[in-house]
Amino acid sequence: MLRAARNVCVKIAVEAPDQPDALALLRQSDAFLLGLYAPEFCHLLDVASLQALNVRFYIARQERRALGCAALVIGQAGEAELKRMFVTEAARGMGVGRALLQAVEAAARHAGIRTLLVETGHLNTQALGLYRASGYRDRGVFGDYDDNGVSVFMEKSLG
Repeated sequence: MLRAARNVCVKIAVEAPDQPDALALLRQSDAFLLGLYAPEFCHLLDVASLQALNVRFYIARQERRALGCAALVIGQAGEAELKRMFVTEAARGMGVGRALLQAVEAAARHAGIRTLLVETGHLNTQALGLYRASGYRDRGVFGDYDDNGVSVFMEKSLG
């Protein structure tokens, strides 16, 4: 159990991305992002991609209620990417996102990951604030992304 802000206890665990709670979180995440950006700027992993052997999908729960999710995509040379980070509207401001991020970072460290990468959009101010407050720094384009003027690329050394 992790204690999030406002004394909220959440349990964060690796879970299957194709279960009903996970699918509901992914649909909410899709709707949120498509409300901010055109589809070509939404770099969403589908359920099949989230089931790949190099991916760990985490769900944050308060009791049995799913409050948020995040995926760790383990890459090459000690790097991994944070994907599908999302917290439900009802749980925002409670520290669930920070707890999820800390859990994923701890798992990445345990897996020998030295650098955690993230791409988010310039209009997603809550995500940008969380990442920057958690030690992520802007960097150049990575992976298969384009420098499109919408994406913000960040990284954190897990040293």
